[in-house]
Amino acid sequence: MGGAAEGAGSLYLVYLMAAAAGYLLGSVPFGLVLTRLAGLGDVRRIGSGNIGATNVLRTGNKPLAAATLLLDAGKGGVAALAVGMLMGEDPGLIAGGAAVLGHNFPLWLGFKGGKGVATTLGVLLAVMWPVGVGACLTWLAAAVLLRMSSLAALISLAAAPVYAFYLDGPHQAWLAAALAALSFVRHRANIGRIVRGEESRISFKKE
Repeated sequence: MGGAAEGAGSLYLVYLMAAAAGYLLGSVPFGLVLTRLAGLGDVRRIGSGNIGATNVLRTGNKPLAAATLLLDAGKGGVAALAVGMLMGEDPGLIAGGAAVLGHNFPLWLGFKGGKGVATTLGVLLAVMWPVGVGACLTWLAAAVLLRMSSLAALISLAAAPVYAFYLDGPHQAWLAAALAALSFVRHRANIGRIVRGEESRISFKKE
């Protein structure tokens, strides 16, 4: 009995360490850091006040927005892969999920972060790349057809658990489903604007 309890305690400790590592990496606000380093001020004071790539794009600096997108996706992928290699598959999944939580609710910014789309896609690409690729292609198709970034994100992340179930099985699908649910909660203001026909649209015209 004592050995089983000690084993369970050790497992919980591993999970806790994985969650902490993922959260800390995910909470690095690359959008805020990059815009400040570029002399563009506090990205939270423009547009939606979000620290993600979409709001960074509103500064007019496309390379900076692209860098934010890659770094935000990368921190989710790195958290899942690094912890997965060191601690095992399940801790890696936990770290990936915690990285998204860190991006959405960073301690250093009073728990006011981004919406986690890029970080979620980074995690999916890292732990189940066919699902991640499918979600990215779904976002691209939806964005081109509907010209709304937020709606494209919601559609792609809603599709991800379905892709995961058929391509990787239920063991992986739970993570995709949990991250999709979190994304819908974080996009509730966008959903309201979509319903009212007030959501901003993507322009594909060259400026």
